[in-house]
Amino acid sequence: MDNGVGVLNKAALVLDALESGPLSLAGLVSATGLTRPTAHRLACALEDHRLVSRDVSGRFVLGPRLNELAAAAGEDKLLAAATPILFSLRDASGESAQLYRRQGDARMCVAAAERMTGLRDSVPIGAVLTMQAGSGAQVLLAWEDPDRLHRGLHNAAFTASALAQVRRRGWAQSIGEREAGVASVSAPVRNPAGKVIAALSVSGPIERLTRQPGRLHSLAVVQAAQKLTDALKKLHS
Repeated sequence: MDNGVGVLNKAALVLDALESGPLSLAGLVSATGLTRPTAHRLACALEDHRLVSRDVSGRFVLGPRLNELAAAAGEDKLLAAATPILFSLRDASGESAQLYRRQGDARMCVAAAERMTGLRDSVPIGAVLTMQAGSGAQVLLAWEDPDRLHRGLHNAAFTASALAQVRRRGWAQSIGEREAGVASVSAPVRNPAGKVIAALSVSGPIERLTRQPGRLHSLAVVQAAQKLTDALKKLHS
């Protein structure tokens, strides 16, 4: 029988494997080298503690408890740095601003600054949105590895060539892609290693943002995303 340290080490293998994205049980076995019964037992035990969850396809993904623990420990430097930048972006653009992180096959709004008056696109913190539509989804997918990018394009409202354009210009826009009548512009936020870890966005009605929202807001969004990226570098230095 495994001792406590052995079990903990194997559980860490499961969490490390899921860091790169959703995995079926077979994928978990392949990624960890654990036997199928052991991988299943550990994943289910971690699921009981909300350290692991399942996506809509039944695959294992990292669970919400990890974000809660990071926030409680004061280690979620992204959210701490993002709040003032989101409010500045809202004020500069006159539109609601959001910060999205990928969570399995979806994306979650982890911070937001809503437009104070008038018609606005309201995305509450904790809202889970699709990865198949919207400028935030485009940004979170555009810099993924080729296999994950290809899988993410299945049933998506955007194409591989659209994501190539996102990578070239450094921002994405969408017009009625996620929700009819809503337009948005998003740019990538990177960790100190250069990996895209979030999408910073502004969104609002097409009537105000027009059918070319990037012309209006791409500069402000890209500058805000870079400011957040730079803030993370300073916090980690």
